[in-house]
Amino acid sequence: MTQQIKIDPVTRIEGHAKITIQLDENGDVARARFHVVEFRGFEKFCEGRTLSEMPGITARTCGICPVSHILASAKAGDAILAVRIPPAAEKLRRIMNLGQIIQSHALSFFHLSAPDFLLGWDTPAASRNVFGMIASMPELARNGIRLRQFGQTIIELLGGRRIHPAWAVPGGVRAPLTPAGRDQIKVAIPQMLEIIQSTIELFRQVLKKHQREVQIFGNFPSLFMGLVGPDGQWEHYDGMLRFTDSSGNVIADQIDPANYREVIGEAVEPDSYLKSPYYKPFGYPDGMYRVGPLARLNVCERIGTPLADRELERFRAHGKGGAVTSSFLYHYARLIEILAAIEKIAEVIDDPDLLGDRLRADAGINKLEGVGVSEAPRGTLFHHYQVDENGLVKKVNLIIATGQNNLAMNRTITQIARHYIRGGSIPEPMLNRVEAGIRAFDPCLSCSVHALGRMPLKVVLMDAAGRVLDEVPRL
Repeated sequence: MTQQIKIDPVTRIEGHAKITIQLDENGDVARARFHVVEFRGFEKFCEGRTLSEMPGITARTCGICPVSHILASAKAGDAILAVRIPPAAEKLRRIMNLGQIIQSHALSFFHLSAPDFLLGWDTPAASRNVFGMIASMPELARNGIRLRQFGQTIIELLGGRRIHPAWAVPGGVRAPLTPAGRDQIKVAIPQMLEIIQSTIELFRQVLKKHQREVQIFGNFPSLFMGLVGPDGQWEHYDGMLRFTDSSGNVIADQIDPANYREVIGEAVEPDSYLKSPYYKPFGYPDGMYRVGPLARLNVCERIGTPLADRELERFRAHGKGGAVTSSFLYHYARLIEILAAIEKIAEVIDDPDLLGDRLRADAGINKLEGVGVSEAPRGTLFHHYQVDENGLVKKVNLIIATGQNNLAMNRTITQIARHYIRGGSIPEPMLNRVEAGIRAFDPCLSCSVHALGRMPLKVVLMDAAGRVLDEVPRL
């Protein structure tokens, strides 16, 4: 008799989803699936809006990473206007994206995932959260808040608000950084560098105690995709697409993001509203690839800042000559990217262009189609618009980082479930480990689905006939 375990919803992620684990007649895991069951619809209701509205509209897909959508949308607008934005505008956009990476990665690491591996997987759920972190490790928790606040402050100083700043527009940006804002960012950099370096050192010690998790939390061969610069350097705002395999070999390089449809296909499954993109030359589902911080560190040749490059070498030791394939090391990669972002901000903060007033290229509709691509904290983000001669949007396609990790997330939870689940019981710490496989990817479901209200926090084990065998409340 087959049985099914449901985790509904998955906790401590952005948005709502569920996991189902199918057991065979022997009580072993046959397969596991990550389901996103609410409908979003952003691509459809953007039709008929004006091009100039799109950054502000698409930013509303998420309150955690609105900057990512604003920048990708503005870049799609740049392409339709057929303009090269002023250098000052590009530099300012880059700084805002670095601030977005810092604040989002800090939220993911300190608030959503660290309670598992710092407090312990078997810690009661009531205290295995950010409040438990504050009680047990108050200084570390405060450091997480400081890092996130630093990133949010950068966004606010540039865009006028921390969430949904109406700042980046097709053709450039609306306002420069003020001298006072520059000084506020600059004075905070030394403390931020100290915090992230001490956190990385702590996590390296944590890894010594979690080698089992490194081996089984989504540790499998796959492709990796991300943006790189012309010389293969780590990129977060512009550049070309690169795919590498699990051995570290580059299998496709310098692909113009505007031509993404030549290499990326989009599949759909009947049990989820989250799309399943794949690498077209390998087909579906063999073309599974991963995006995000783990992928970016795998596809780049170097980061380009001294401290982050030194840490990148330590990180790559986990790949043993090839790519780093354990999804548990997404956490490590996030910390390295925070370090890189702070270093890169320090490098450019005194650039006089940041205070200049040449910030926008004015033009009309010169093309009827445009693609904007940028690296969101969770991975490569695509905005593809088609417009009419008046700039009214006719069609929108969004490819979200979380969707691109969909196949890998399913593979991850299946691997974890097969290791921990035996028989029909539901030990809560075991289920938490399955969920933690999803948290490693830091999925942003509001970017991909429509989430409204609260869902029941309950895990139900049923047999093939639908009879409830066990229930566990999720706290």
